[in-house]
Amino acid sequence: MEKNQKVTVLDIDFDNVTQDDLVDQLNQCIHSKQKIFVVTANPEIVMYANQNPDYMDILRKADYITADGIGIVKGARILGTPIVERVAGYDLMLELLKKADQFKYSMYLVGAKEEVIVKAVKKIKKEYPNITLKGYHNGYFKLSDKEVMGKVLQAQTDIVFVGLGFPKQEKWIQNYLDQAPKGLVMGVGGSFDAFTGTVKRAPKFIIKLNLEWFYRLIKQPTRFKRMLMIPKFLIAIYKEKRKNI
Repeated sequence: MEKNQKVTVLDIDFDNVTQDDLVDQLNQCIHSKQKIFVVTANPEIVMYANQNPDYMDILRKADYITADGIGIVKGARILGTPIVERVAGYDLMLELLKKADQFKYSMYLVGAKEEVIVKAVKKIKKEYPNITLKGYHNGYFKLSDKEVMGKVLQAQTDIVFVGLGFPKQEKWIQNYLDQAPKGLVMGVGGSFDAFTGTVKRAPKFIIKLNLEWFYRLIKQPTRFKRMLMIPKFLIAIYKEKRKNI
């Protein structure tokens, strides 16, 4: 596994790497049958980790943590340790699907509503026909459910995408990797919804303007409470900056 330069943002060590380089590194890891834990962290995850030591401990076991969210990129810049670019979880998932199709990797999907995960399976089979999709399960189960865990472990796939939302998905991934012999496992949050068109992603020009968060807020007003974490994150960043002066 290649060692990337790290950038620390509120006690979380992010990989300072471009998406293209990261995808190449992850592909090498999958090819050599390693176990890889990938976290795509946004400001909400960073703040949650700082308030929940058990979750912070899980993140510190991750092999790669990417800056998923312009807030992380801006926070790193404020701290004087810029991150080369944002690597969004959804975009990373799409790139890994391309690699999986190219190299004929096997895969398992966990998460989302039943109708969404079924749509995701159908789309993968159609658009990435060389992927061996060994199974899937919706996200409505308890962390202690041994049957779901057993099925995924038995499949021994090269890649497992877990869309349970944080912190549940990272807790499940940790339990899985404690028992799995190989494979890349990544929490993808609500990416299955975006992948299937159940939830529309922002147009490209809005993403380039770093306003995707605003687009999502307009489309999903229920996210307002979650969005309040962004100003709290920025306040914490400026406090951290003052400590370092």
